[in-house]
Amino acid sequence: MADRPGDQWDRRVANGLAFLRRRLAGDYEVDEFGFDPELTDAVFHPLLRLLYRDWFRTEVSGVENVPVEGPALVVGNHSGTVALDALILSAALHDKHPAHRYLRLLGADLVFRMPVVSEIARKTGGTVACNPDAERLLGGGDLVGVFPEGFKGIGKLYADRYKLQRFGRGGFVSAALRTGTPIVPVAIVGGEEIYPMLADIKPLARLLKLPYFPVTPTFPWLGPLGMVPLPSKWLIEFCPPIPTAHLTDSADDPLVVFNLADQVRETIQQTLHTLLERRPDPFGP
Repeated sequence: MADRPGDQWDRRVANGLAFLRRRLAGDYEVDEFGFDPELTDAVFHPLLRLLYRDWFRTEVSGVENVPVEGPALVVGNHSGTVALDALILSAALHDKHPAHRYLRLLGADLVFRMPVVSEIARKTGGTVACNPDAERLLGGGDLVGVFPEGFKGIGKLYADRYKLQRFGRGGFVSAALRTGTPIVPVAIVGGEEIYPMLADIKPLARLLKLPYFPVTPTFPWLGPLGMVPLPSKWLIEFCPPIPTAHLTDSADDPLVVFNLADQVRETIQQTLHTLLERRPDPFGP
């Protein structure tokens, strides 16, 4: 027999009370990095699901390129003034992947110095973007997400949208090489339009000890309302993995590291061009 509406609500209330009882009793597990899968599934992913599915109308392709098991380093382009792209990528990958895998995000030091934000980042599986942590996660068979552009990517002006910035010194490549982990490039279109940065007030950024202080069409003019992201259309495409198992002896070779980082960067850039052709209207259906 089909469940009555009352039965569904009864189950939801019972599940919610059971969840609260486990949290209050401390009957849940976190790993050595502070990752809390139960809290992520019950609280954070449902909120992000509303964003990526309903607000941004996200289409995901190429998820079959992400391994069903074992480690992989997922490398993406960064944009959007606020790093929503990392969170959206993590939630969308978990929902769309047949094994519902978690993406362990590597974040900048600033993220882990901010109250509340640091705790949320740890609870959802994030850790500091450093080679030792990346190698430990990859060595444990996890999917690790990294955005080599860093603040240069999310803090660029709207005039430079979808132009990849420099990938630094290729530390992410070294981590992949030392563990023999495949690298999966991923291109994300849509993030550039959620908070179009028209200007960067550098003196104010220095005063507040921030990497940049953005001026967008809605911020700071509308106050807190300026933090509502514009409903751009998002496309996410996972590219074929780049194997590294045959290059484990070259982890400290700068030429190999640079060439591989450049290959990843070029793959992402070309895929961005292709996706932009598929999405001529940033705010279309």
